[in-house]
Amino acid sequence: MVHARYDALADQVERTPPDPLDVPSLAARAAALPGRVAAIEALWDGDTVHDWFVVLVAVLEGPDGEGHLATVHHRPEGSLPRAPAAEAGRALADHLGVPFHFPSPNVPDDQAPRWRAVGRPAEGSNRSLKRT
Repeated sequence: MVHARYDALADQVERTPPDPLDVPSLAARAAALPGRVAAIEALWDGDTVHDWFVVLVAVLEGPDGEGHLATVHHRPEGSLPRAPAAEAGRALADHLGVPFHFPSPNVPDDQAPRWRAVGRPAEGSNRSLKRT
């Protein structure tokens, strides 16, 4: 019933364009955050509407700071969002000279250990904790 209603009203639904994943756009979003970026993370999340998706966040210096950079949903061809999210996150991290962390790149897992939990690399290192 919900699907039929959606089909009937689909032309009236305002769609939000996908978040940009190019380095200049992501870098501009990171620069607008209130603090220095310490790492870039790709994290699985999900809901009943969108299924699994990946959120790119900038981990900020400080005890709890982070800022949303992009949400990557399933691609039009039906593939999981892991590859484009990992590629964009890694490219941004390399551009900013910070680590990239994707705690569960192959299997959706919204409980995987976060960057702050697994320990920070040595100060000044821009090596990724996990390459995908």
